[in-house]
Amino acid sequence: MTLEGKVAVVTGGGSGIGAAICVRLGEEGARVAVLDVNEEGAARTAERIDGVAVNADVSDSASVDRALEEAESALGPVDVWVNNAGIPAAPQAERVNPRTERQLEEASTTGAVATALDALVRLPDDEWRRMLAVHLDGTFFGTRAAARSMAPRRTGAIVNIASICGISGCTGFPHYSAAKGGILAFTRAVAKELIVQGVRVNAVAPGFIETPTTAMMSERLQASVRLQAPIGRYGRPDEVAATVAFLAGDDAALFVGQTLSPNGGIVTV
Repeated sequence: MTLEGKVAVVTGGGSGIGAAICVRLGEEGARVAVLDVNEEGAARTAERIDGVAVNADVSDSASVDRALEEAESALGPVDVWVNNAGIPAAPQAERVNPRTERQLEEASTTGAVATALDALVRLPDDEWRRMLAVHLDGTFFGTRAAARSMAPRRTGAIVNIASICGISGCTGFPHYSAAKGGILAFTRAVAKELIVQGVRVNAVAPGFIETPTTAMMSERLQASVRLQAPIGRYGRPDEVAATVAFLAGDDAALFVGQTLSPNGGIVTV
């Protein structure tokens, strides 16, 4: 167990990829604090791994700071912090997916796409701001809180969850792509600073992963997405969790400011 005796905090650990990360870190020997705005979800995950559930809204810096204090009060000084919390682009998907299906139909029948997505021009201000607040602000608040604890002790690992949308951009989802791209740039910047104080910061940029949000797409769209991956399938949350566990452990000592992207060959970096 590579994280035996370590204290880990995972934001957004109440479901999906976050829950899988909590389980994997627990299997590696870590004592895990499960942070989530959904108290019931956090409690369910914590019960699975004999961890601690902590309520936190990552878009609120004071909430994140309080959550760190609660986690450390229960488990001790944090050694691993995973910024995973996020929200799906569900309203945008409802607007974009029907037009994407129409484009697929046009491409298969006439060979030419006439339908415009109009994804950018129909994206409301509040959805843009909320997406960046949860993903990008949340990563900043979490990293800052963790660094305040880790840097004086000259030890620790921070792993930020991004996406291939932050590497290559995902058509129709500019707000999600911008948030994830910002996480990658932020990771590179703070990694160079914090490594001098013994804290490693890296990022994981998953491809298309089988989660409940996949249900937002029709069977046709899901098949189209699968075709983009040379591996021929969606990834699994536990495969992302395995990458996080590696970066959190001592075997990743030379990884500083890097992005590992478990994506099945969709993007190679």
